[in-house]
Amino acid sequence: MNRREVLIGLSVMAANSSARAQTGSHVPVVGFVGFASADVDARTVASFRRGLTELGHVEGQTLVIDARSSGGDVDNGHALIAELAALPVDVFLSPGPAATRAILRATKTVPVVAVALPATESDPELFASLARPGGTVTGFSAFGEELSAKRIELLKEALPGVRVLGILHNGTDPTFTAWGDQTLTDARKHGIEPMRLAVTSASVPALAEHVGKLPAAGGTALIVIRDFLTSTLMDDICRIAADRGIAVVGEHTAFAKAGALLSYGADIEDLFRRAAGYVDRILKGEKAGELPIQLPTKFELVVNLKTARSLGLSISPSILIRADEVIE
Repeated sequence: MNRREVLIGLSVMAANSSARAQTGSHVPVVGFVGFASADVDARTVASFRRGLTELGHVEGQTLVIDARSSGGDVDNGHALIAELAALPVDVFLSPGPAATRAILRATKTVPVVAVALPATESDPELFASLARPGGTVTGFSAFGEELSAKRIELLKEALPGVRVLGILHNGTDPTFTAWGDQTLTDARKHGIEPMRLAVTSASVPALAEHVGKLPAAGGTALIVIRDFLTSTLMDDICRIAADRGIAVVGEHTAFAKAGALLSYGADIEDLFRRAAGYVDRILKGEKAGELPIQLPTKFELVVNLKTARSLGLSISPSILIRADEVIE
């Protein structure tokens, strides 16, 4: 964690501690611990705050948000979650499966509203079923693994000559390893040889070493599976790939804006905005285990023409006409 991230984290914690003292313990507290960079986590919480405002909540009066960021340090994230669970908070907002598992290890009683849950019918650790989760976890799936085939189709349309495709994912979490497996399978179905690139830390030199293996194997494109680790490394992934002439395909809009050739996936900001509705319902007495896990309703295709030009690519009109946003 760099100095800027430390200062951001300390200012957020100080502000929320002050709000607690001013409002009294009877005001509900929503806890959030992000495992990505401080900037990524701040954008996540901002979307959630918009949803709360739309519902009529006034932060510091109707509820308090205790938001913290681990700055990409998973061990630190676990410690921050344990601190919040001990306070305790009334409900957790979780940014994904890894954080949700850490919350469940810290508390079996505090309800959790999570975003980017697996779209599988059940998950032994997290929920009994999508329709009736049954435990303390509910929330929203980002449908990430189910859209890998669509992203590969778009890549083939943009880069018809692709023969070897890098699959970059978090190698420390079983959910994202499984999503990597799914993407490898989908690549082979499309006649493309996949190359797994599993990252295990936020080390930029290690990332560069991983991505550097791709051109040597004849790879010209890289699909990135979204999670806290790849989100933290987003700018570095796009920069390192661009230096090597590799086209990047991401899951969410931020990747295309960071320099990926294109992105396609659920609108993550919309999911965190919608998560506010579930938090509101839980604070009013509903049980998390009785609230169905919802699938995304908004998907975004974003194309970065500036990146296409730098790679010497011409994006077909059929892709551009379908794009929700084109970055010139």
